[in-house]
Amino acid sequence: MEAAALTGAQARVLDALRTAIISGDHQPGSPLSEIALAEQHGVSRTPVREALKQLQIEGLIEVRPRVGTFVRAPSRREVIELFELKEVLEGMGARLLAARGRVPALDELEENIERSRLAVAADDHDGYADLVHAFHSTIIDGADNTQLKNHYRTLMNQLAYHRLVARSLNRPGRLGASLGEHERVLTRIRDKDGFGAEFAMRDHVRSSERETLSAD
Repeated sequence: MEAAALTGAQARVLDALRTAIISGDHQPGSPLSEIALAEQHGVSRTPVREALKQLQIEGLIEVRPRVGTFVRAPSRREVIELFELKEVLEGMGARLLAARGRVPALDELEENIERSRLAVAADDHDGYADLVHAFHSTIIDGADNTQLKNHYRTLMNQLAYHRLVARSLNRPGRLGASLGEHERVLTRIRDKDGFGAEFAMRDHVRSSERETLSAD
């Protein structure tokens, strides 16, 4: 079942639940009660049930027979495999964006870098985590490839990346290192160096993977 086929109430509940899981408001292993969620969102249990079915398809929750429904955490193997896909997709995005020349996405990335420098200077981990998400999303959007964007969105939902990166950024020195990696990616994109941009982005994703796995 695709999210587009859901009714308005079902889609609203689905979007809210997905966001809560990805952001970490619903932590891995925490139970999800249909009754409680229906009351929280002011709907009957049917929209909640349909939303949970979709989230199970996406790999964000698991249903344990005769036990209940719980937020699912990907296994270490799954995280590694998802990061491998992330490296390929984001590397492609950086290369495609570099080939487009001076498009509005570059202005957004430059502003993002400036705000990121301020966040790092202030040791603002939460603020920087939001900027990381925006930086990567801007590159994918700027690549102007619909299929890439759709596959990337599905991947990021499965990875619950915002939750993972927020944890990895707490490691000593990671904020500054991440910022430096972003700056190198942007430099290659600005120089229209497609292969260099792809290499820099893939290197950044591998660094992020190492930090994420080490944070476990």
